Amino acid sequence: MTFLKTPFGLFFFLALAVLTLTVVLKKWHFGLREEEAFGDDAPERNRLLQQLQERHQELKQLYVTSSEFINPHLSVNDSVFYINGEMSAGNTVTNETEIGCEELAGMKAVDFLGSGYTKTVLKVALPQGLFVALKSVNHQGTDMRMCMQDFKDSQSCHKLVSFKLRKEILLLQRLQHPNIVQLKGQCQDSVLVGGITAILEQGMPLQMIQLLQSPWEERFRVCLGLVRLLQYLSQSPLGSVALLDFQPRQFVMVSGELKLTDLDDASIKEPACQEDSDCLLQFPLHNFTHRCSPSRICKGLNEMRNLYNAYRYFFTYLLPHQAPPLLKPLIHQIMNSTGDLKQSINETLIAFEEVLHMYQSGQHLENLPPFITRDYAVLKGMRSVGNMEYRCWPSYNQQGCVLSVHSAREAALICSSHPQCTSFSLSNERTWTGRLLASFRSGFSHLVPDVNSAVYMRRVKASGAML
Repeated sequence: MTFLKTPFGLFFFLALAVLTLTVVLKKWHFGLREEEAFGDDAPERNRLLQQLQERHQELKQLYVTSSEFINPHLSVNDSVFYINGEMSAGNTVTNETEIGCEELAGMKAVDFLGSGYTKTVLKVALPQGLFVALKSVNHQGTDMRMCMQDFKDSQSCHKLVSFKLRKEILLLQRLQHPNIVQLKGQCQDSVLVGGITAILEQGMPLQMIQLLQSPWEERFRVCLGLVRLLQYLSQSPLGSVALLDFQPRQFVMVSGELKLTDLDDASIKEPACQEDSDCLLQFPLHNFTHRCSPSRICKGLNEMRNLYNAYRYFFTYLLPHQAPPLLKPLIHQIMNSTGDLKQSINETLIAFEEVLHMYQSGQHLENLPPFITRDYAVLKGMRSVGNMEYRCWPSYNQQGCVLSVHSAREAALICSSHPQCTSFSLSNERTWTGRLLASFRSGFSHLVPDVNSAVYMRRVKASGAML
């Protein structure tokens, strides 16, 4: 026992004794709390503990998959295991400018963006003037309410329900794509924000009815962004990712781009199988059977699930309607191949990119009359005022008729097809594809100089009728 006689040995012995006593007291205290919450109902307690353990293992596995990307110098024990009853992810910060609890101290709630079974989303303004979305546990949500009905343990239920948000934060750290909402930070200050909170770039909830009324070019943009996202998810750093709860409400719009914002129901595992019948995808109107691979995995099933959901929730409503006539054959081919899952996501993306190229380049307008603009007198460097506007659909301006065109030729063709159109103007304003915005009018009172604009007026025949 000579070791204990040294100052260092004595200090080590006392530290060990204090640590042992602390662990014993914590276990005793936790046991009292369990008894208060459950009484003699051991099966319920065991069921809750089992669910907590299952969520813990799911998050642990996800972190093991992601840890090298997030911080190669941290071990799993450093960042994801329970510490004093709480799961810590505070050491997973990778961006020095990441927003944390300190930056939220002076925040101001601006708007309520939505809530679901598990989470609530608020739009807040930070002191530095930045608007962000705060996603936190919905303490009044269905998941929390059902947990409390079953187990009557608020702390454990909060821990159980918060697992989805913790999982989402890890996925947002690992899956980075222009069509996935950006994680700007996180906070775990229970006093300030009521528990774990994700700080996201601020987007607007997807309004499908409003999107249906938008120009075809904007609807195509949404579908193209979705296909690019699904192609990325099919071969992401985590493997093939399936969006199990694939609904329009899982997406937001950020500056015209569709972005995925809910990943808590994402799965990074493809189903195991013994035979082909185990690789069955069931939808309300269509079922698909995939082959079971030699490795006993339904390889590619996640990709198929995502693609068909994109078809039934997005493509069906947004893609064919009001498409440019000369692009409709390509659009119909895309609809047929995705509706029957005849092509992979890579092949589908190639088809979308071909449509985009033709639309941007104007190749779909090669059959336009080459001299159609001769029917119009052009006044460059001028802008019409005192305009008499008329409405058309779908228009970029609901109070008038503003459409996307490749050139003055296409604008002239559109004006000639509108009986009320007597003129149109072009400026340097462009859409996301680089196409021009043309404003069509039934008349105007006078013209004013504008170096960025040109006015095209329909010529009048000798009879007084418009050409």
